[in-house]
Amino acid sequence: MPILTAMNKFERINVIKHKPKKSKGKIILTIFGLIFLILVGFSGGYITGVWDQARLSPQQAIQRIINTSDQNVEDENIDFRLYWKVWDEINENFYKQPVAEKDMFYGSLMGLTASLQDPYSIFLDPELTEEFSAEMNGAFDGIGAEIGVRNNELTVIAPLPDTPAQKAGLRTGDIILKIDDTDTLNMSLDQAIKLIRGEKGTPVVLTVIGKDEDEIREIEIIRDTILVDSVRWEILKTDQGDIGYIEIIHFSVDTEGLFNQAVNEILLENPEGLIVDLRNNPGGYLDSSINIASKWIEDKPVLYEEFSDGSRAEYNSNGSPQLKGMQTVVLINEGSASASEIIAGALQDYSLATLVGKTTFGKGSVQDYKTFDDGSSLKLTIAKWLTPNLQNIDEVGITPDIEVERTIEDIDADIDPQLDEAKNIIINQ
Repeated sequence: MPILTAMNKFERINVIKHKPKKSKGKIILTIFGLIFLILVGFSGGYITGVWDQARLSPQQAIQRIINTSDQNVEDENIDFRLYWKVWDEINENFYKQPVAEKDMFYGSLMGLTASLQDPYSIFLDPELTEEFSAEMNGAFDGIGAEIGVRNNELTVIAPLPDTPAQKAGLRTGDIILKIDDTDTLNMSLDQAIKLIRGEKGTPVVLTVIGKDEDEIREIEIIRDTILVDSVRWEILKTDQGDIGYIEIIHFSVDTEGLFNQAVNEILLENPEGLIVDLRNNPGGYLDSSINIASKWIEDKPVLYEEFSDGSRAEYNSNGSPQLKGMQTVVLINEGSASASEIIAGALQDYSLATLVGKTTFGKGSVQDYKTFDDGSSLKLTIAKWLTPNLQNIDEVGITPDIEVERTIEDIDADIDPQLDEAKNIIINQ
């Protein structure tokens, strides 16, 4: 959809990787949810191929594209020579000389994808691509929050646990009004990423306002290296028996292995049931979410991918449903996005779990992720996700079976009525 690495991500809009059945060999993402919130795509490996393989300068590459691309433009009123005229005008007359041609080149690609007005379609220059990859692998410098665009406003999807963002008081649903002294009105996600990211130990000040709040807050966050295990688990002791608890913080390269370890250790305790906490989980790798859902779902679709022409690709469960028959409650909230919504929606559709909390974020679009020879990349929305019952996720979210609020006052007092309700469901059934 990609954590702020440096921002990050987006900053991170959540991203999910997988190999779709429809187009073999491509990598698909969907982050954001958030996010990792950060970032995005553009379609066309050909541009980078011209530049890198022929070892052309940015200016030469653009000229080559302009000279060969008219045949691919359906609108006869578009003249690509205008692009070149603007390029020359900037190069010759901009008062700050010399201009950075590479920045102009990458900036034009960022602007091209921004014109789609889709917060999850983003072009990443080599630097942003490297940071994005590091974040998806579980380590990055930044503030540790997933950010996306909701209603044209830069919005916090979720701060990650025990990160500078959470410790400084950034909350799910906060709208970012300013980054240091820069107003975020009409700011693109990639612009926000560049402003929020920075070296470890340096500060960034976010001016925010909470959802349904009137008070504006200024939050100073000291950037740090973010190292977060994607899964945490424990046994919750009650008078009526033990309950397994697994929190999935985001879906990264280590998630499936850690989840399997958690399940194996919890099952040894013969628990009364299992609570899976997906609150404030902005998403991540799609394959990981499908494999985890397969712990409950046997030989059935986990989700569908619907394209612009109405065709669909089906993604089925795999492996042995180790948790089939286990009484399960899934916790969700407004910060649950993308891969989190895929799992919650599938378990709900098959009546394999009770969903408790608040309606999820609604990040249900699919991004195709491509990298190029120069180290840049692009993320382009190509489809949307549907649950097994063909329920739309994007901009709608997953509605819980039992709605339970957890207020800011509850959080400050370390009270968790959503978790308490989950325990009661397992104990009383």
